[in-house]
Amino acid sequence: MDNVKVKINNEIIEVSRGTTLEELSKKYQSSFKHVIILAKVNGMHTELTETIKKDCEIEFLDLTDRGANRVFLNGLIYLTIYAAKNVFGLKNQLKVNHSLDKGLYIETSEAIIPADIVKLEEEMKKIVAQDLAITKVAVTKMDAMDYFNSIGDTVKAEIMKYVSSSHVNLYKLGDMYNYFYNLMPINTKCLTPFELTYLHSHGFVLRFLTIYMEEKIKPFEQRENIFKLYQESRRWAKNLELENVVDLNKRVSNCTVEELIQIDELIKNARLLDIAKEIATKKDEVKIVLIAGPSSTGKTTTTNKLVLCLKSLGLSPIMLSMDDYFVDRKDTPLDEEGNPDFERLETLDLTLFEDTIEKILSKKETIIPTYNFITGEKEYKEKINLKEEGIILIEGIHALNPRVLEHIPKEKKLKIYLSPLTEINIDEHTRISTTDNRLLRRIIRDNRTRGNKVEKTLESWAKVRAGEEKYIFPYQDDADITYNTSMLYEVGVLKTFVEPLLYSVSPDSPYYNEAIRLINFLKVFLPISSESISKDSILREFIGGGCFKI
Repeated sequence: MDNVKVKINNEIIEVSRGTTLEELSKKYQSSFKHVIILAKVNGMHTELTETIKKDCEIEFLDLTDRGANRVFLNGLIYLTIYAAKNVFGLKNQLKVNHSLDKGLYIETSEAIIPADIVKLEEEMKKIVAQDLAITKVAVTKMDAMDYFNSIGDTVKAEIMKYVSSSHVNLYKLGDMYNYFYNLMPINTKCLTPFELTYLHSHGFVLRFLTIYMEEKIKPFEQRENIFKLYQESRRWAKNLELENVVDLNKRVSNCTVEELIQIDELIKNARLLDIAKEIATKKDEVKIVLIAGPSSTGKTTTTNKLVLCLKSLGLSPIMLSMDDYFVDRKDTPLDEEGNPDFERLETLDLTLFEDTIEKILSKKETIIPTYNFITGEKEYKEKINLKEEGIILIEGIHALNPRVLEHIPKEKKLKIYLSPLTEINIDEHTRISTTDNRLLRRIIRDNRTRGNKVEKTLESWAKVRAGEEKYIFPYQDDADITYNTSMLYEVGVLKTFVEPLLYSVSPDSPYYNEAIRLINFLKVFLPISSESISKDSILREFIGGGCFKI
């Protein structure tokens, strides 16, 4: 018998050569809470349809794993699209737009009512119970283009032009074929749990378990500020005829991307000036502006630009960074595993911070700290004084936490929340993740300013994301103003900087799968030069060449 040796859970077993990962996974399913979705074979993410050809080490994964959770979501999106065709017919097309409160906001081309979403959810559950196969099919690129054109999906047909290989993998579910940019589950039975929430006559939210949830899907909370900002940003993009990666690539190909860069920067600057004017109208009351947002949103550049806007209106702003109030590194609180936890509010010396703000507000000359990230200690060199028309701008990831300056009356504070909400999609069914956008920014900045390798950034990213879920996102609705810090053109620019870094990750690295995922995501974007990007652009905070001290 032609057997191979397989190591699973530190145990070595023999299996027949040619056994599929799905067949083998059935022997281990009982030890998982959810259906096994994916496997790691010698460290590489692998779909369960693949066969075992040689001695290897295998790890099975369900949706509680970060990588498998992405595969689960890919399959869940496909399930939704397929079920919608059964319920609504071909006339009512779906567009997967963006994340919204631990779910995905999906638009319909035709009007819907709440009963329609109930029917859609019932149809999806029915398909899950049927355990339909999701089959990978290799076709020529030209055949894929012909198919997508035949069903009216011209965006996917156009995207095929940017695929370098002669063949592509489509995924078949029932009588439908689709193209995705990552791995997929092999059947529908694993695509649960999920819930649908009707939002309005042309939209609903697909909600699902994420790795940040304990046992069940959290109840839906409407994030009205973020939702409105998304809608406003997408309207701007639509006005510029820029809704997907094909539209962006056409700008690159016909040499009009520089015009897009200038327009996009003008739009962002005009919105910042509007925010400054709003602050100026409240200058007699508001003395503190708190500016928060998750990692790599461009808080420092945005705050610097807002300072200039306020100065142009006759105010005298002072800018402070909460990062300068970190406790000495030796006093950093530890996480459950005994490692330094840099994401908690307790990493800040709140007593010193509040004392400093009190002195500044009382218009005393105040010595402020600067945190030395090399020594891990604060240095005291700079003196500031609040002038008559003065206002304090404070930026930091925890700036919206209610424990920050809680003793200062609410009417004296104005809160701004920043997030790079990506306005364009890859195609109708594939969004550009805001989280991925921020991760690309951070990889570039960490390498440029700290000399960090990609692996170091990816290693810390899981902790950063977990901290955001606990300490930042819960307070985003408390903001008085929300501001989008993404640029329509930026992924094409980021690609030129980050792609070489991602290729430096070796196959034996535990972060190789993530590097490959990001490389595959970037493949359909044409590169965009950074040459015409202004020195005060938010992107300069990450790619370098900016005019602000970062």
